[in-house]
Amino acid sequence: MSDQWWGGSVREWRSGAWSIEVRDDEFADISYEGHVVLRSARAVVRDHNWDTPPLLVDRVDTSDLAVTLHVRCEELGADLRGIVRAEVRRPDRLVVLTDLESGADFSTNRTGLVVLHPPGLAGEALRIQHPGGDVEQTRFPAGISPHQPAIDIAGLAWNDAGLAVDLRFEGDVFEMEDQRNWTDASYKTYSRPLSLPFPYRLAAGERVVQTIAITVAGSAPAPADDDVVRIVLEPGTPFPAIAVSAASAPDPAPGVAAHGSAVIVELDLATRNWRAALERAASAGLPLDVRFVLADDDHTRITDDARALAGLPLVRVTAFWPTGPSRHVSDAAAVDLLREALADAGVTADVVGGARSHFTELNREHHRLPDDLDGVVFSATPLFHSLSTAQLVESLPMQRLVATQAVEIADGLPVHIGPISLRPHFNDVATVPPPMPPHDDLRAGYGSALIDAGDARLAAPEAAAWTVASAAALAVPGVATLAYFEEWGDRGIRASDGSPRPVAEAVTALAGLSGASALRGSSPDGLVWAVGARGDAGDIVLVANLDRHERRVEVEVADGGRHVMTVAAGAFVRL
Repeated sequence: MSDQWWGGSVREWRSGAWSIEVRDDEFADISYEGHVVLRSARAVVRDHNWDTPPLLVDRVDTSDLAVTLHVRCEELGADLRGIVRAEVRRPDRLVVLTDLESGADFSTNRTGLVVLHPPGLAGEALRIQHPGGDVEQTRFPAGISPHQPAIDIAGLAWNDAGLAVDLRFEGDVFEMEDQRNWTDASYKTYSRPLSLPFPYRLAAGERVVQTIAITVAGSAPAPADDDVVRIVLEPGTPFPAIAVSAASAPDPAPGVAAHGSAVIVELDLATRNWRAALERAASAGLPLDVRFVLADDDHTRITDDARALAGLPLVRVTAFWPTGPSRHVSDAAAVDLLREALADAGVTADVVGGARSHFTELNREHHRLPDDLDGVVFSATPLFHSLSTAQLVESLPMQRLVATQAVEIADGLPVHIGPISLRPHFNDVATVPPPMPPHDDLRAGYGSALIDAGDARLAAPEAAAWTVASAAALAVPGVATLAYFEEWGDRGIRASDGSPRPVAEAVTALAGLSGASALRGSSPDGLVWAVGARGDAGDIVLVANLDRHERRVEVEVADGGRHVMTVAAGAFVRL
């Protein structure tokens, strides 16, 4: 069976007790007796800069016992061809293998199989078999682990819903990271330990051959069958302010009306057109949330740069290092430098700090933050490790975890989440300098406009439902601001000509909740979400359905009644 879903293709394959969803180049939701034992298994290719050239599927062959993807990879210097196959060896054993041959010398940071474990394993006991035969007993992390929870892996075993699952790896030594740091719905076990030097060289004619054997014992309980999903919303602290990021697209600007409570503008002081970017952001007439990327630590230069903020309405300012041990983090030295520069320039604003990139860096490096901040910031994007639509949807429950843990890290300080985008607004793991704008003006754009940060799905109606669901997940008590997408352009809530995209309706609806008592609840399945606010005029509730088919939803609002509705696939409704 094949299904087209929000820009992606899904094909189901079954053999005995096993079933797999083939999503482009990925074996997803590997299930035994209807229970997902692995979120995914796939072959991946990363170049020397951690960029991901696509693995193209030329042909899919299926039989009663196997499904084989004939793949090739021809971008970013790669020239790889081969297969990725899942085959049933015994009724209780499925083997995933890859055999890729390089047609040219290729500098890579990782080429081989990765396995994604479902996030529902959080806190479960885990047995690690090391290559030498030693066995280690541990657990899948409950809280989001900042560092690898398992290394030096030859095998893994755990119990899940009555099933005993055993994995054996061949072809390399593997290790695990907690991908919930990036809002991925998984723990990832991958090959080539990061402790080894990278990039490394694949020679022309060299083959990458790896296998993962999955053995399952026991029986899984039958899944619950309920046609109605139920969500309970409780009133609480105010709903966050809704902001946007400044447009980074090339001129000309369409001259659209201001939107949201504030505009985030990231100013890389090493570029020639950062002042033009600041001027464009200020033209919206909204308060500015300014993020400096420091060019160096010269006090005089930073003071001169800070003077550009004089007379502008500011809600927040911070600064990040572009390199060094505090890369992409606003540590005490960066914040002290910024405070001195603002004082010398006569500029007053809240000074915040955190991570320029993902929650990952906040989780790993928050010990570097000074104690006198006025708030904590970090960015969020679901499409860091994968560009699949499933990745977008599955990130939503992980956004709730990330927001909750960020509030704990902030320890009473307000948390400002943004930029929130589908793809990263910069490459935080790049091993080469970022692209620089060639002009002092914005004819070529700046920042995210200079990398592959746009995504066609932002223009789809489903992006509006995703945004409502994302806000429902992220708007936990302690989160003060959510900043979605850019003002206009390829990454904007409006197109380059100023015409609104469907996502603009969602951002507008969410902005209408800001400041009122938020109505919050949890999603029972990660696909259907509800959020709202209680004001003098009554309750407003937004319900989003990210499932592939319509859902019957029952929303119970504390002291506000019960509502039952049908929500179309990939849509949101307002009660």
